[in-house]
Amino acid sequence: MTVSIAASGDAARAIDTVVPRLVTDLVASGITAQDAALWGPAAEAEASNRLGWVEAVSVSRPLVAEVVALRDQLHEQGVDRVVLAGMGGSSLAPEVIARTAGVPLVVLDSTDPAQVRAALTDLGRTVLVVSSKSGSALETDSQRRVFEQAFEDAGIDPAGRIIVVTDPGSALESAAQQAGYRVFTADPTVGGRYSALTAFGLVPAGLAGADIAELLDEADAISVLLAVDTDENPGLVLGAVLGGTAPLRDKIAIVADGTHILGFGDWIEQLIAESTGKDGRGLLPVVLDVDAPELGAGLPDLQVVRLVGSREDERHVADGELEITGTLGGQFLVWEYAVAVAGRLLGINPFDQPDVEAAKVAARTLLDGPASPDVTPAFEEHGIAVSATGGVDVGTTLTQAVSGLLAGLGADGYVAVHAYVDRAAGAGLVSLRDQLAARTGRPVTFGFGPRFLHSTGQYHKGGPANGVFLQIVSDEQDDLAVPGRPFTFGRLIRAQAAGDASVLAEHGRPVLTLSTRDVPAAVAVIAAALTT
Repeated sequence: MTVSIAASGDAARAIDTVVPRLVTDLVASGITAQDAALWGPAAEAEASNRLGWVEAVSVSRPLVAEVVALRDQLHEQGVDRVVLAGMGGSSLAPEVIARTAGVPLVVLDSTDPAQVRAALTDLGRTVLVVSSKSGSALETDSQRRVFEQAFEDAGIDPAGRIIVVTDPGSALESAAQQAGYRVFTADPTVGGRYSALTAFGLVPAGLAGADIAELLDEADAISVLLAVDTDENPGLVLGAVLGGTAPLRDKIAIVADGTHILGFGDWIEQLIAESTGKDGRGLLPVVLDVDAPELGAGLPDLQVVRLVGSREDERHVADGELEITGTLGGQFLVWEYAVAVAGRLLGINPFDQPDVEAAKVAARTLLDGPASPDVTPAFEEHGIAVSATGGVDVGTTLTQAVSGLLAGLGADGYVAVHAYVDRAAGAGLVSLRDQLAARTGRPVTFGFGPRFLHSTGQYHKGGPANGVFLQIVSDEQDDLAVPGRPFTFGRLIRAQAAGDASVLAEHGRPVLTLSTRDVPAAVAVIAAALTT
């Protein structure tokens, strides 16, 4: 078996109680047969067009030879650096595949001008993969435009250096064909977060050098068991723990504890959050380090899932936890089945994302307006401008502002830190997660913007209204123009932050925004405010 699971305590009881019911209801075979009725009448229309992922292994087989041939062709031309412009499902899976395979892939999933500029290097050996299902993502369009201009300025024909992955019939497909770009189309019946084993996951990772044939073999090895209605089906077992604990543990801690799969928690995060966070319900994934403070808190609503390196008989499974190990291809498919199962248990349609578009619309509205999306701060301290929405009492100091935000945190709540900054410059901000967890005793998530908008953003607006949100925004002065657009990357990312804050406030979520021109220096200042 390519995937193995063990559990104890409440997790084991959920398996014993729920899996037999799932077997009786023929849920596994129903998913495999693409039975759209499994999630109820309200979800049937959407589900009927979103179950193609169960056939991804066989559908994607012919793609392998095409990708390998193109990679060889590029290498013959001296082109061996792959940059991926994509968001959410278009970037998370190939990033995991490439990192796990140990091959270099530059993932550009940001509109921060410094991060975009950092990707615009070594153009002589660079190919850009533009990946977008709809072809309408503002971030990806802006990234494509700046690379097109950079290639032309360097005397390089973009037609030989830009590859597009999109759904058939999208506006991007038409524009790419007119421009002479190589186009790969994927199965349109597969949603973005379920697309790991389609062209969206395979083309960028395969061009970077990952063995995508082996990845498909790994998934194929588990596919027969996933289709069978049996107590041993890992998709049913994992799904029962995610959505069937009683009382429900709706915060899912994803802990990398010895697994060889790098960055897998970030992919799982999107799959769970965007699939289940809606209708005021859902599961909040919390991606943690193995020694994160949350694990010792004994929270009754936290379900720990450990991604381990092996399932040895002598290894003790901590009380109430679940451990899972396996190959990357196998785990991709198991988690997709499991989240679909969890959606059925929760009474949620796991295939739509009704609240994702709201933040996009708000950002576009700010960009289309004549004024800057920046807001007048309540005050400034140590170079940090402080503002808030959603009823936060900011006081007159940064310490008071943080306390004002956390005052809205309930006993069942969580804190979300959103960093709209260059990921390299903002690496130190991740440490704030553990500080906030230690102070509040509650789960804390961390996401770089606008990346997280295509991941956990759905849960923040559509899930339970028990989160409080800390935004950290870079006022980058070394801006970068978006060719052919009336805005810069700097203005775009600030509009995305402001738009997200406004939509969160409309949903009754409190948001504290800290803006700074010096992100590394701000880390110490914010940390001090958290401990005062």
